[in-house]
Amino acid sequence: MSTSIERSEEPPGGSMRHPPSSPVPDATDRTDRTSVDKPVLFISLAVVLALLLIGVLFPAGFSTVTTSILGGIVTNFGWAFVLSATGFVIFALFLAFSKYGRITLGKDGEKPEYSTISWIAMMFSAGMGIGLMFYGVTEPITHYLTPPIAGIEPGSEAAARESMNYTLFHWAIHPWAIYAVVGLALAYSAYRKGRGSGFSEAFTPLFRGRPTPKGLRAIDVFAIFATLFGSATSLGLGVLQINGGLSEVFGMGNSLGIQIGIIAVLTLCFVISAVSGISRGIKWLSNGNMILALALLFFLFVVGPTVFILELIPASAGSYLVNLPQMATRTGAFGGHEWLAAWTIFYWAWWVSWTPFVGSFLAKISRGRTIREFVIGVVAVPSVISVIWFSVWGGSALTAQNSGTDIAAANAESQESAMFALLAEHPLAAVTSVLVVILVAVFFISGADAASIVLGSLSSFGAAVPKKWLTILWGTLTGAVAAVLLSVGSLGALQTVTIIAAAPFVLIMIGLCIALMIDLARDPAVAGPGSRKASRRKEPVGIESGP
Repeated sequence: MSTSIERSEEPPGGSMRHPPSSPVPDATDRTDRTSVDKPVLFISLAVVLALLLIGVLFPAGFSTVTTSILGGIVTNFGWAFVLSATGFVIFALFLAFSKYGRITLGKDGEKPEYSTISWIAMMFSAGMGIGLMFYGVTEPITHYLTPPIAGIEPGSEAAARESMNYTLFHWAIHPWAIYAVVGLALAYSAYRKGRGSGFSEAFTPLFRGRPTPKGLRAIDVFAIFATLFGSATSLGLGVLQINGGLSEVFGMGNSLGIQIGIIAVLTLCFVISAVSGISRGIKWLSNGNMILALALLFFLFVVGPTVFILELIPASAGSYLVNLPQMATRTGAFGGHEWLAAWTIFYWAWWVSWTPFVGSFLAKISRGRTIREFVIGVVAVPSVISVIWFSVWGGSALTAQNSGTDIAAANAESQESAMFALLAEHPLAAVTSVLVVILVAVFFISGADAASIVLGSLSSFGAAVPKKWLTILWGTLTGAVAAVLLSVGSLGALQTVTIIAAAPFVLIMIGLCIALMIDLARDPAVAGPGSRKASRRKEPVGIESGP
């Protein structure tokens, strides 16, 4: 594995070499098209502004209605989230270890654009950065004192085991497999088949080579909506933790004015980073994130209960894998539906709501990877990191709680304070608390600028490098949405709206999986150039999807 953070070197001559027999169309590449998709852009802006206006003018009613809708979705369709999430895991693993695993997401022989370390750092920052910081302590300690399984005594060894089982269940294989199937479908469609990078164009195989219906571009509008509000609510979560850290270290207090000021400063930072592009701003920030996160993790490992953590890592990983089938098929039919709805089903809906953003971004940074390499990199590597991350933070929190430090009280007061309460019990608390604030801020910037580029791409026919003014527009609007949500006190309500709007993406994801399998079955790399599947009428490159 390369440790370089620079782009992988190209062959002599300055351009990638591809065998003459490559089956991939040499698309003049719709991914480089920079014209703005005006219908998608204007409709998306209208929907976003309308919902913001309703949220500002009628915050209480808005919250009540959306909460009720979410409750109905979770209660009546929770089983669908459980089955589909597990289905995506099986599908991703099947592709990785089948004959399709050797297919390149690009032209045959094409090399990855980014080094492996940079690739992993960017996917991790975009996928879960702020969430890992926010839930690193609060989720294990919550499950420890409120066990997810009935009949288990709170604070017992069995409660600790189930706490780690379900924390890893929510943060390891399943969420990354959900991201992987979307990223695979988009990357294969754009880089292997030469189509655009939009969601709608990935459905082309379902229409037997005919032009994709223009009405299907509503999916792109839907993806923009989910991406913007999903990013904004996550940014709001990050701002709350940053404000909590500044209050803890510098006594600044928690106020709306401070939070909006934080948003303004960080929005300016991530807009500048986004305009600089993936190869510079996002890559550098993501590599910096990885270094800071590993440094903080190593420090807590050394000063914390080191021996217990070393025992916990293999124990929690093994217990998680052994109990994975049971957890993955738990639907609440035999009780515990309320807990399941509040945690697992809510998480699956939340991860699905993030697939338009994270899946699109994974596709953008994964050109030149094979399907096997993509799945292993996207699913296995972050899952291993999650096991280590939650073992260190969760193990330290459980030990501190059992030793008399009331982490649970801090967690009950405000979830963003739980991590700082744990750090306060170890040496250099002021330094590590500042480091957490910096780390969350950098995760904030790297995640938001990646979202800005994806939003710009989705509103310009999947352009690999959207116009700068479009990236600035979406970046500024993302920060503005986060500020508005905090100012009207409806961050939770808009987070709920994100999940409601993204819930139908389960159906879209299933459609993407079917379309991808149709494409893969006809790929000359596995079907053979002389087979009937490979010799069927080829779809035209650059299928018209413009206005």
